[in-house]
Amino acid sequence: MTDLISTDLLQARNLVTEIPGPKSIALMARRTAAVSAGVGGTLPVFVDRAGGGVIVDVDGNSLIDLGSGIAVTTIGNAHPAVARSVQRQAERFTHTCFMVTPYEEYVSVCEALNRLTPGDHDKRSALFNSGAEAVENAVKIARAYTGRQAIVAFEHGYHGRTNLTMALTAKNMPYKHSFGPFASEIYRMPMSYPFRDGPHGGGEVASWAITKMDKEIGGSNIAAIIIEPIQGEGGFIVPAEGYLPALREYADAHGIVLIADEIQTGFCRTGHWFACEHENVVPDLITTAKGIADGLPLAAVTGHASIMDAVHVGGLGGTYGGNPIACAAALAVIDAMEQENSCGRAREIEAIMRARLQHMADGHPMIGDIRGRGAMMAIELVHPDTLTPDPEATGRIAKACHHDGVVVLTAGTFGNVLRFLPPLSITDELLHEALDVLASNL
Repeated sequence: MTDLISTDLLQARNLVTEIPGPKSIALMARRTAAVSAGVGGTLPVFVDRAGGGVIVDVDGNSLIDLGSGIAVTTIGNAHPAVARSVQRQAERFTHTCFMVTPYEEYVSVCEALNRLTPGDHDKRSALFNSGAEAVENAVKIARAYTGRQAIVAFEHGYHGRTNLTMALTAKNMPYKHSFGPFASEIYRMPMSYPFRDGPHGGGEVASWAITKMDKEIGGSNIAAIIIEPIQGEGGFIVPAEGYLPALREYADAHGIVLIADEIQTGFCRTGHWFACEHENVVPDLITTAKGIADGLPLAAVTGHASIMDAVHVGGLGGTYGGNPIACAAALAVIDAMEQENSCGRAREIEAIMRARLQHMADGHPMIGDIRGRGAMMAIELVHPDTLTPDPEATGRIAKACHHDGVVVLTAGTFGNVLRFLPPLSITDELLHEALDVLASNL
């Protein structure tokens, strides 16, 4: 794996101070004095360098990264090919606004997205800055195409922090609390959650959702159904087999635009380029961001040409959308993913993690569920022999892992999920060591 990482950055966990160290503590004091208290934090360490599977803080501590900046640095932080591409583009020009004087890099990214996303139909793409912005624009496009207003979202879903995407998001704290009123014509439906569905399969839960859509909204009034093929912040919930295809069938029957929110799941994270491919579901529109540009702000909406072109000229855009430096990064990321068989690497990581997590679960009944796909895995913690969430244990374990030099993230509607998003450039040795640390703290 050495060709995938910055070779001068040692790929090892190495703690030389307490976590946080004195330099991070001093910077945290500056942060407290300068940065809004509303901006949250996970680890109180400040980063100096990162690459491969490690993050090195300002005190010289090297931590194993199982977060990838929340599924962003999928091919590894500061991937050499991306860094070179960004430097070359920055030396040529940094911005013109694509809507004023266009440039080839934007077009090339759209061509790549049209090629890579599911389905062999004629497609178009538009580029934006963030996942939330992509979701907002997907909703705009669906409403323009259908002439309808209602949007269906799902329990446990997360789609962003803007007003419209907060309305789509299910979880109140910390995302929605005190920020309303929210956008109207948003309807939430039952989500397949196999760990908590009891004997009900994906088809049955989909039937409940479809019945509610029919009776409470009316299929002819729905512009779009938006769903994460694997829910991210909701707790890495993988819907039961048949659930997503049933929604696709219902959307087809009623002229509804099916939007796959692949902002966290896209770009090889789950072992396919896009998670909806696991059940051969072809969405009408697909939103992407995060892993598309290895940390540079870029997002996209891609879909059927007839739907994407339904918007009037000038209706889509934004000053920074499709910035040339971010586009250069994305092109390098896509090339690296194809050259390095990133989908295959994600599946290798899943095999290692699933086996190790199952071994932990065998000895720790607090692990109620192991789920995910590819390099997007999670465990849900409960009080033993129940479905009662245990967010206290989740927080304790995460904090202990952080103290021992492993970056892990929490998630879930109930705050009781540990989620793991290692960069695909992590070595097997580092991954096993991170899992050793996790096991020691259960």
